[in-house]
Amino acid sequence: MNANWLKVRLAEVLRQRVPDVTVEPTETYIFAGVYSFGRGVFRAQTRRGTEFAYQCLTRLRKGDLVYPKLMAWEGAFGIVPVECDGCLVSPEFPVFEIDTERLAPPFLGFYFRIPRVWESMAGRSTGTNVRRRRLHPGDFLRREIPLPPLAEQQRVVARIEELAAQVCTARGLRKEAAGEADAFITSFHTQLAAGRTRRLGQILRLDEDTTGVLPTGVYPQVGVRSFGGGLFPKPPLTGAETTYTKFNTLYAGAVVLSQVKGWEGAVAVCPAELSGRFVSPEYRTLRCIGSEVLPAYIARLVRTEWFWIKLGAATRGVGARRERTRPENFLKIELPMPAVEQQKRVESLFAEVDALRRLQTETTAELDSLLPSVLDHAFKGQL
Repeated sequence: MNANWLKVRLAEVLRQRVPDVTVEPTETYIFAGVYSFGRGVFRAQTRRGTEFAYQCLTRLRKGDLVYPKLMAWEGAFGIVPVECDGCLVSPEFPVFEIDTERLAPPFLGFYFRIPRVWESMAGRSTGTNVRRRRLHPGDFLRREIPLPPLAEQQRVVARIEELAAQVCTARGLRKEAAGEADAFITSFHTQLAAGRTRRLGQILRLDEDTTGVLPTGVYPQVGVRSFGGGLFPKPPLTGAETTYTKFNTLYAGAVVLSQVKGWEGAVAVCPAELSGRFVSPEYRTLRCIGSEVLPAYIARLVRTEWFWIKLGAATRGVGARRERTRPENFLKIELPMPAVEQQKRVESLFAEVDALRRLQTETTAELDSLLPSVLDHAFKGQL
């Protein structure tokens, strides 16, 4: 932080709003939510008073700060945008009015997009498991933040927005290039199939290698990114840190489906280097039937938006964040599918497209790291 900037407790510049809307069973209410990782506040579903148990709700106002107690550790903080003005949140979402004579809401919003700030919030949350910890308003308001003069805050915000716009433009170009690569894959795939179709249940079968969880055991984890981002290694969990009684063990070539995030493209094929790691029972594993599909071939298809759209029809639940993509519905999906011999013939071509996509992914990751770096420098007074 710039040595000339003051530090103040949040309690000096924030005032918590109290729930001010009494729930009527026959009325409808428009809710808002807060994305993790500093991605802001969004307008969520409309619900009737009979659909939830809360007796009082809090009305959001443009420029308020809001966060969910349970997800603060994951960076779920946001400034209320104009499109969410008047939306409602439950008492699990503390809401704060900002003293705008001392603190510019965009300045505070950018501050809560810094990863090291989220990490410090995890330390202030209560609970035995990080994923069950809650950040209570009293603890939150005791936190100190940098507070330069208002004019300096506005200058810093303008500079961040200028740099963020440049990053956004570059990311858009990368996304466009990735979309063109995906369009080529899906178009070529459809032509290659020449009208031949298969249900996923004809080319994949559910095959899960379950492992019982012991309190003293150590289990290296794997996550799956949405929108075709693939699998990635995660830190290990001990048996004492989880409520799961069993994990699924990954194997090379396994099609890994996230039941929770399948609807947004969280499906991937396990590479050899992640074989032997573990996932929760919410991640289902399916084996390729060798006479019908090659793991490398299906791996390319599941990374395309064309495939994610098909996943939408296989999803069940109420509200996007509650939907589950169950294997029995996933395996009913029908799609064009060339014979294995034809899949083998285009392996080298698809591998070239894959190499291009990997390069795009790497450069996109570099772009994604730029904004956190910009924010870190900004709040150290280095912009």
